[in-house]
Amino acid sequence: MTENEQTPPAGDAPAPAAPVSEQPAAAAAGDGQGGGAPQGAPGQPGQGRRRRRRRGRRGRGAQPGQPGQQGAPNGQAQAPSAAAGPATAGGAPQPQGQPEQTEEVEGVLQFEGKGVGWLRDPKRSYLPQSLDVEVPRWLVERMHLQPGVLVKGVATVRNMKRILSRVDQVEGTDPLAVARRTHFQNLTATDPTEKLLMETRPDEMVGRVLDLIAPIGLGARALITSPPKAGKTIMLQRIAQAITGNRPDVHLMVLLVDERPEELTDMRRNVQGEVIGSSNDRPAEEHIHAAEMAMERARRLVEGGKDVVVLLDSITRLARAYNREIESSGRTLTGGVDSRALERPKRLFGSARKAEEGGSLTIIGTALIDTGSRMDEVIFEEFKGTGNMEVVLSRQLAERRIFPAIDIAASGTRKEEKLFLPKEIEKIRKLRGALASLKPVEAMERLLKKLSEFDSNDEFLASF
Repeated sequence: MTENEQTPPAGDAPAPAAPVSEQPAAAAAGDGQGGGAPQGAPGQPGQGRRRRRRRGRRGRGAQPGQPGQQGAPNGQAQAPSAAAGPATAGGAPQPQGQPEQTEEVEGVLQFEGKGVGWLRDPKRSYLPQSLDVEVPRWLVERMHLQPGVLVKGVATVRNMKRILSRVDQVEGTDPLAVARRTHFQNLTATDPTEKLLMETRPDEMVGRVLDLIAPIGLGARALITSPPKAGKTIMLQRIAQAITGNRPDVHLMVLLVDERPEELTDMRRNVQGEVIGSSNDRPAEEHIHAAEMAMERARRLVEGGKDVVVLLDSITRLARAYNREIESSGRTLTGGVDSRALERPKRLFGSARKAEEGGSLTIIGTALIDTGSRMDEVIFEEFKGTGNMEVVLSRQLAERRIFPAIDIAASGTRKEEKLFLPKEIEKIRKLRGALASLKPVEAMERLLKKLSEFDSNDEFLASF
């Protein structure tokens, strides 16, 4: 071997150049260590695991703000931006919701199946309205609420719907105290012993005649039978005005069923009490709804010890409405009246009573006669014996323009001696005996003439 062919020292020998095909593999495999084997090369244990760990670290670093990653100090998550809204359980941000609106509400409770109630407006005759407040069943059960109670509380507005969420007062007092009251059906009914004074002015003869001929007691069940155009509406107005004038402590309710719209307006303008009405252009179900809600309201007031007077005009029209709406029983009476149609109106009229525990419910209802309808005659006959006071208006007197057109002989009150003083009852009997021998027209004319000579009934009776 010559000098030119001598091998250079081992420390100075340059590394042999890698083949071109191997350079990318070596570069890809290198991580700061010596040239290593290419990817997937056998004989390099643990290298695949190191590569997977590096890929895992790069993947976690791509989402800053997660625990144990870059961009979050001490491994804590960064709060989402306010603009994105709160994140849900799945992490997706949701827009901020609007706060619930609340408002104070008041109304009379009515049930509509499955224990759900509604607060009805007395000024709208308790008829359903679109903005009525819904009372959930759980609240009814918790507060022991009864239909007809006046509820005051707070409602939550959700999607244009008002739902009662809190009860503050029932009947103006503690709800639990009202729940402990004796229920209406458990009150002890007794005979009326306190007279409702109808006399107001010397020239107002309706009240003066009623006080003498057919007195009305608190808790009475009074029936005024009238042919058409005999003055029953005017008589009801005079009775209502006498009650509000003489007994402002009495809660007066005027219930007009299937009445002319102008009569409703006239009654609201001339009577200071609560007027509930359903005009004759409304369906029969509204007549029934208004009547039953008014009676439930009256019962709850009596349970609280109040004296309530209901003027019902008329029982005949209410019975007609029940006859149209009730499910047929298969038995029809004379005049087309279903055998079950009169059960509920008779129950309403029979609610009148004086409670021994306190409070009273007086119902003064009108019944139509001589209308030419056989149905009206059947209805009248069913109610004829259910009252304890009856006033009969005469067509003959009305045609002669005698007002009030009361048939004295046919009118009267049961157990009237409980409404008069002992010295008064003897004089009342003498008066009725003197008028009994006269014809209806002559008897009323003579009584009106005598009453006009005195300023009060007491002076008239003292003249006997």
